[in-house]
Amino acid sequence: MAKTKVFVSFDYDHDETLKDFLIGQSKLKDSPFELADWSIKEALTGNWKEKARKRIKAVDVVAVICGEHTDKATGVSAEVQIAQEEKVDYFLLAGYAKKTNRKPTAAKATDKLYNWTWDNLKTLIGGGR
Repeated sequence: MAKTKVFVSFDYDHDETLKDFLIGQSKLKDSPFELADWSIKEALTGNWKEKARKRIKAVDVVAVICGEHTDKATGVSAEVQIAQEEKVDYFLLAGYAKKTNRKPTAAKATDKLYNWTWDNLKTLIGGGR
């Protein structure tokens, strides 16, 4: 069975380690998903949004890792907005268990922030929301 393709949106300045953790989980034997490290490492200028749009359109779901500063991460908000425009499913994942995780500004008021557990992650990747 083909694995679910996931685009990861995260605050590059503050939460890159969390993205690395998610990549590690994607490599577990029972992982139902695969990630390509498609992080856009260039400055938020030029055509980076079109590059993000192309990558987001090529996946099944977008995992948005929310940390303490995600509400100020303009790139994360732009990627969420692109997912909304392209009608690509996305979910918000609380990056830290003992810190305040903030939603990106483009998130809808009804978007739930899910705890990051292995069981939750597998359910979310599988479309359970």
